[in-house]
Amino acid sequence: NVSVNSFIEIKKGFLSLIVKIESEKIIEDKKNDLNNTGGSSSNRYLRFLTTSLLGYIDNQGKFEGGTREFPLIGNEAFIVTENIIQSIHAITTKNDISINFAKTDLENIDISIPVDGLLNSHIAIFGNTGSGKSNTLAALYKNGYEKLKANILNDFQNKCRFLLFDFNGEYTSKDCITPDKKVFNLSTQIVNGDKIPIPEEMLLEHEMLSILSDATDKTQKPFLKRVLSLYHIVYKEKNPLNYFRNILINNIEKTFLNSDKLKADTIIDLYRQLFDKDEIVSDIVFNASINQKKWFFVNGDGYIDDKSSIPKMDIYSCAKSFTFPSDLLDNFLKFSCLQLIQEIISNRSEHSHVSPVINRLISNKNDIKKIFDTSGEKEFWEESNFIVINLNMVNLTMKKTLPLLISKWAYNNKKQEDKKSSLSFIIDEAHNILSSTSNRESESWKDYRLETFEEIIKEGRKFGVFVTISSQRPNDISPTIISQAHNYFIHRLINQNDLYAIQKAVSYIDKVSEESIPTLPRGTCIFSGVLSQMPFKLRVTELDNKHKPKSNTLSFNDFID
Repeated sequence: NVSVNSFIEIKKGFLSLIVKIESEKIIEDKKNDLNNTGGSSSNRYLRFLTTSLLGYIDNQGKFEGGTREFPLIGNEAFIVTENIIQSIHAITTKNDISINFAKTDLENIDISIPVDGLLNSHIAIFGNTGSGKSNTLAALYKNGYEKLKANILNDFQNKCRFLLFDFNGEYTSKDCITPDKKVFNLSTQIVNGDKIPIPEEMLLEHEMLSILSDATDKTQKPFLKRVLSLYHIVYKEKNPLNYFRNILINNIEKTFLNSDKLKADTIIDLYRQLFDKDEIVSDIVFNASINQKKWFFVNGDGYIDDKSSIPKMDIYSCAKSFTFPSDLLDNFLKFSCLQLIQEIISNRSEHSHVSPVINRLISNKNDIKKIFDTSGEKEFWEESNFIVINLNMVNLTMKKTLPLLISKWAYNNKKQEDKKSSLSFIIDEAHNILSSTSNRESESWKDYRLETFEEIIKEGRKFGVFVTISSQRPNDISPTIISQAHNYFIHRLINQNDLYAIQKAVSYIDKVSEESIPTLPRGTCIFSGVLSQMPFKLRVTELDNKHKPKSNTLSFNDFID
């Protein structure tokens, strides 16, 4: 009539103490068996149950967790009724907005979970492939989004915002979670795919540029800061283009009136990048003789002795006709070349130390163009307050970079807002970007990525920012991030390292629940955290096909005609 993980009621006066069965053993009572002359074996075995005290139900029928009351010797034990089971699992009050997407595993009783306490918390969903974690994530936010939308009638679009990073394209179907969502199907393989609208200041921000170029701390990050300073100085002028051209001409004069051929060749290569032309000095040659180390014109106009000779050069014509590129990142690269030219002329920078950061920006430029729209014609949250960013067709570098860029930008904006609103980051397959063991990147870049998300999960709650992570490999995720979650849905995990990570980081789970994790059936999970007074074993309701994420295992039966 009772089994391990079920409950028993112990009567103590007017109180009902609730205990949970942790283990059982059966011992044969040989003495009783010999005395049993009637042949019945009903008393032959003695059953011993080991239980743990969970709490008590007070005289108003409310369950209170903890060990405030203890049983006495001689108190009688009873099988619990359905009303008591509902009282044990009741984590909502009359005034709570609640959602129902799960039942108790043993008793099959519907569980109501308050939105206020779950969706305004950090959530972790863990489980092996096929354990049902994607269904749990979709069911949680499907029910939560619908309930919030039905109750927040005034300006729901701006008060509650959700951003889901989908690494495998599982949540992109029309009715998955909500039909009101906006999906960005990004791709670094095609030019005409979806693009994320971002403001200019997001991309031209020091930390963002440092991330995109993997800039080093001591030389390249300060250089990017100086480029941004030059950029802002130029664009504050009444005529930025003329101001930029004058700087170019001034530096051309310094370059070719100098007798340092090696330095001039380095600078000429940068001018080629700046003007996107190879033939810019075909009309001049350097005289390397001992007596006359100067540049002179090939057409016989003599040496370049003063500023009056400069306008005759092809490179001068390029400077006078220079125009800003329409693309934001292309334009920034022009400023980077100009800044480096100035610093080489003044001996403030070494070309070999700084140029790699420009080259990395150039190599990432095409991928950035394919996924970002910096025209300013659209806003990020313009079409919906639930955005899914599909990263399935994005290369590995941008898969790691883009969630960090978007998250940091959205988090910084949220911190500066005065109005009451919420922002929820939902990261599916979170080990892709929150791994503390990845060897594909430099340590400084990995540290920066983890520190950024650790700051969001540590400090975000007071700004109305909440994080939900879902992963099949909790051991790969930073322990700091796992331990900062408030509520956990733990599906089947088999790997010992993953189980150890849960044991080490999750303080809201008891030993019996922990030991049952490797044997949980599909769709069943341990729900634990600050919202509940004890861990619950729940069976999450399976969504119908049109609402399901695309995470089902392929069946060969589907191939049969």
